[in-house]
Amino acid sequence: MMYNNQWYFNQFNDIFCFPEQQKEYFPPTGTNISLNLKKRPDRQLLAHGASDLNGPFHLSQHNAFSAMLLAEVQKVLRLAVGHSLDLQRTDGAWCGEVHSNATFTAQYVFLQQQLGLPLDPTEIEGLSRWLFSQQNEDGSWGLGPGLGGDVSTTTETYLALKILGVSPEDPRMAAARSSIIKAGSLPATRMFTRVFLASFGLIPWSAVPPLPAELILLPTLFPVNIYNLSSWARATCVPLLLIRHHEPLHSLPNGRHAENDFLDELWTKDIPRDFCYTTPLSRMWRLGDYAGIFFTSADHGLRFLGQYFNSPLRNLSRRKIINWILDHQEQSGEWAGYWPPQHNNIWALSLEGYSLDHPVLRRGIAAVKSFVLHDVTGMRAQVTVSQVWDTALMSIALSDSAPSTGIISPTQAIDWLMHHEVASHRGDWRVLRPKLATGGFCFEEFNTLYPDVDDTAAVIMALIKSNPAHLISGCVRRAAQWILGMQNRDGGWGAFDWNNDKFFLNKIPFSDMDSLCDPSTPDVTGRIIECFGMMMAGRHGYSLDGPLESRLRASSQLAIAYLLGCQENNGSWWGRWGVNYLYGTSNVLCGLAYYYDRSGLSKGDGKSNSHIVSAVDRASEWLKARQHSNGGWGEGPESYDSAQLAGCGQPTASQSAWVTMALLNYLSPTDEVIQRGISYLVRSQVKYGDESRATWPLERYTATGFPGHLYMEYDYYRHYFPIMALGRYVNKLSESHKLL
Repeated sequence: MMYNNQWYFNQFNDIFCFPEQQKEYFPPTGTNISLNLKKRPDRQLLAHGASDLNGPFHLSQHNAFSAMLLAEVQKVLRLAVGHSLDLQRTDGAWCGEVHSNATFTAQYVFLQQQLGLPLDPTEIEGLSRWLFSQQNEDGSWGLGPGLGGDVSTTTETYLALKILGVSPEDPRMAAARSSIIKAGSLPATRMFTRVFLASFGLIPWSAVPPLPAELILLPTLFPVNIYNLSSWARATCVPLLLIRHHEPLHSLPNGRHAENDFLDELWTKDIPRDFCYTTPLSRMWRLGDYAGIFFTSADHGLRFLGQYFNSPLRNLSRRKIINWILDHQEQSGEWAGYWPPQHNNIWALSLEGYSLDHPVLRRGIAAVKSFVLHDVTGMRAQVTVSQVWDTALMSIALSDSAPSTGIISPTQAIDWLMHHEVASHRGDWRVLRPKLATGGFCFEEFNTLYPDVDDTAAVIMALIKSNPAHLISGCVRRAAQWILGMQNRDGGWGAFDWNNDKFFLNKIPFSDMDSLCDPSTPDVTGRIIECFGMMMAGRHGYSLDGPLESRLRASSQLAIAYLLGCQENNGSWWGRWGVNYLYGTSNVLCGLAYYYDRSGLSKGDGKSNSHIVSAVDRASEWLKARQHSNGGWGEGPESYDSAQLAGCGQPTASQSAWVTMALLNYLSPTDEVIQRGISYLVRSQVKYGDESRATWPLERYTATGFPGHLYMEYDYYRHYFPIMALGRYVNKLSESHKLL
């Protein structure tokens, strides 16, 4: 049966011109259409051997759809890449806003109050407006859009708004108050929230677990020491040792009182003001929580001994903590590139007598200001900034889409990345890996003490994709060797630290977020084996020397064994730094693609890899089963609390792109699953500004800080991941000699 081209264009028009109808169309079986595809006059090819397939083709049903889809994909890519170039900074980098919950903006208000820094009327209005814009309909504030209320987030935001002068009689405040009381009020808040409440006299310091300053003196051979904590916990908790020592009492708008009544409206007769911060020992015994019993008993002992801590040992500890804080400040003023250490270190030094005019605090406060944004949506604080991460991923996206657009990542961006290689011989990771040579990359622009393997792998891939000659550069070699040296004993990788898996530390009473460790995770490990696979595969005549390739291969085999051992029963993998099973599974599949061979032989080493094939098949089937009827994929942060929700949620552009990229490694680009996924990305693009630029809509949070406690949305996730997926789709069509 033959159809004319106009008929097919009508069907195509239904798919792409009316997204609200979300029509999905595939030509009926047996459709054959002959199209004469001409080279686009504005299309440029990469110098690295990209091919151009033109002329008449006898197209099957899916080829016909691919022809129509391809034309639209190329248009979408040109619009998106044009917008990418508009977003680039003058120094070559990219940095989008990091969206998160209201606590960090509330804590910005607390910091100004703690330091005695007044806010001007414009700031007060901007902060209040943004905080209220994040409020849920029931009056609460949650961990992200579409998520239910969180009592700690709501309490901190309520307090911040009262400090800003909002009346408790405001209906929005009344709704928030009702939400807090319903959730258990102040006794139900997390430990970090209690620290802020205690510092204003709203609860007693006895409601906060003790953190003895002497912890700083414990050697690394001792089971409990600061270097057994994850990098983020370490950078946050060290200044807390000083804060907990001082037990400060700061003023509120109603004055400075040890038993301040500023939040008395949150107490009811059913809520005790003298509350405990730990589970009773008897309950722990019944549950068999012996680690919890040990740490809680130790905590009680520390509280008893606290009265004797004003000793020479305490003074020595304080001096060592101060020196540690000073040594860990970047020249830019930042600490660890993350809000809690930034806040706590400034606060701790001010309690130790450092004036606001001291250069250390001046730089620190300036760095805090750099985290704060103020625009038409209001004033808010970011939890972190993402210059290296965004620049690496945007560069990869531009390289992936270059065969269609003719635009590769500008050399300025690549030069910027290479300039931000961590060359410092300092860094917390070196405490446990003293002989390992430096060579990593960090997440932020200014964070030389905390490089991470995830960013390092992303930068390596960005460099190689932009110019294959980088494969044999010293920068890539140093980065790969650093990643090799950070591999954990179980074969996987954490993000920042080596063998940071002392899970018993999460039983410490102060740890109510289960985030004191940085163990191996599938998502990070998947990205690293993708990076290693790309390096071993070589590109355009460039290849590694034998010794380094052998090390990468041996390391990858250990990593694959780790990944196969932690695959979920349903075929998925858990995601630590992205939401959630879609992220983990996609990262792992992108990595395993370099080691997968359905013929039964592992690529390059001649060993059977039936176990890899089986794992990939199970994961692929799971992903395909999670595709929505509109072609997209989505998953909410709720899956961290209930694994039954794995792969379930409203489709988003970033998550749909992750899955599409993963499956493209194993399925034909004309496979229905792939084409539906690509169609979703094409349909969901939205114009940005004039008709020559486009991106994808803001979406639910798809990035993870701490599962169950902190979720984020990197503003450019919705942009560069779809570009990657669409670019790889076009490349796969070209490689399979279908059409271009």
